[in-house]
Amino acid sequence: MTQKSSVAAKANPFEIAQAQLDKAAQKLGLDPAVHAVLREPLRELHVSLPVKMDDGTVKVFKGFRVQYNDARGPNKGGIRFHPEETIDTVRALAAWMTWKCAVVDIPLGGGKGGIICNPKEMSEAELERLSRAYIDQVGRILGPEKDIPAPDVYTTPQIMAWMMDEYSKITGYNAPGVITGKPLAVGGSEGRGDATARGGAYTVREAAKHLNIDLSKATVAIQGFGNAGQYAATLFSSLLGCKIVAVSDTKGGVYSEDGIDAEAIVRHKLINGSVIGFPGTRPISNEDLLELSVDVLVPAALESVITGENAERIRAKIICELANGPTTPEADEILYKNNVFVIPDFLANAGGVTVSYFEWVQNITNFYWDEEDIHAKLDKKMTKAFHDVLAMSLDYKVDMRTAAYMVSIQRVAEAMKLRGWV
Repeated sequence: MTQKSSVAAKANPFEIAQAQLDKAAQKLGLDPAVHAVLREPLRELHVSLPVKMDDGTVKVFKGFRVQYNDARGPNKGGIRFHPEETIDTVRALAAWMTWKCAVVDIPLGGGKGGIICNPKEMSEAELERLSRAYIDQVGRILGPEKDIPAPDVYTTPQIMAWMMDEYSKITGYNAPGVITGKPLAVGGSEGRGDATARGGAYTVREAAKHLNIDLSKATVAIQGFGNAGQYAATLFSSLLGCKIVAVSDTKGGVYSEDGIDAEAIVRHKLINGSVIGFPGTRPISNEDLLELSVDVLVPAALESVITGENAERIRAKIICELANGPTTPEADEILYKNNVFVIPDFLANAGGVTVSYFEWVQNITNFYWDEEDIHAKLDKKMTKAFHDVLAMSLDYKVDMRTAAYMVSIQRVAEAMKLRGWV
């Protein structure tokens, strides 16, 4: 990693979020009062969580919930369990959730929560007690009509089920709509598992139409082979007809000019714990994968992997950012100058929050849709969002990321003005 990209990776995430807002606000000529409100969270709650551990001791954990802006509707955003969680990370993610909900035009604001803990060192019983303790403290500002959390880093559908159950105990009635990302048996939604990658696939389809790229002849490289990367491989292959030529995970990558069978490499990863050694391929590093001459590059792993140092060597025609923050601001400028079409993260990966919204709608109406309905509704939302951002990009002659911010901020600002906040 270069010194510049190392500095970028260590920068305060909330300051980055504010700088991105400032850039878009300047392009829009945003009202100074609206801009000032949008630079800070509307409210945040810091809590201490005493939890009895399995050895009988009591450990006190620190937790947060940030409600960034609810001008467009109840707040929405995940809960993270991480040993290095910080309030500024949670603030930044709450801001980005505000823009993500607005860009796909769902009537929700942005929120985020977190607990400083290491779930890998905790038993299932300790995790359950911690999850319930969090709701005992934060539940007073949550609710189907206030703030609807979801899973995030190191949290699971099971953890969401415990949290929903604790909230239901506090309120005295079953309240599945308080949280999304739950197992199907307790109010989860069909189509949630692959929603992030599926939403990304829909945006790639629309980008290819705009750029006159024939996806049936297109090649794809995927960096990161967790949940989103695996679904991206199978969906880009089956839904779009693309040829997957390279995939990688934390241990390394594999490449084949002739193409890689998506279903087979997903099985290989699940059995062996890595894509390494997949038959008929040769090894490739994560760094070299990014620089392959492919039609579509899908960063689906870490932040800040496309930097000012390597952006000139990126040869993909489309970048579909399924990861959060894979491209630094320096790289954005270089990619735009080189006519690399970037579908920014909070548009490309918004399929997840969109289907979470669908789950919430199903919970509060107590009427559930089948998977085919979910896919059709997701397609409609993602397609419209893509074209809204593309139109802004072409009208203002800005890159797609700046355009996505402009669309989102404009929508939140309009709601604030109509409510009389500013």
